[in-house]
Amino acid sequence: MPKLRARADEIKAAIEALPEDEYTQLRQWFADKDWERWDRQLELDSESGKLDFLIKEAINEKGKEELREL
Repeated sequence: MPKLRARADEIKAAIEALPEDEYTQLRQWFADKDWERWDRQLELDSESGKLDFLIKEAINEKGKEELREL
């Protein structure tokens, strides 16, 4: 574990040393990666049926005419 900690510290130091424009690019890259992971997890959850309760809830609310416009 200490070696991993040293690598993380090295990466942090390298990030701190980046010029502003490169730091901005890196932040955008991380944001894009986060959204990609979120999208993939949503796909997996949907395919596995984990989100079926949301469909049932929406159908139930629609039947009661309790849906609201977005």
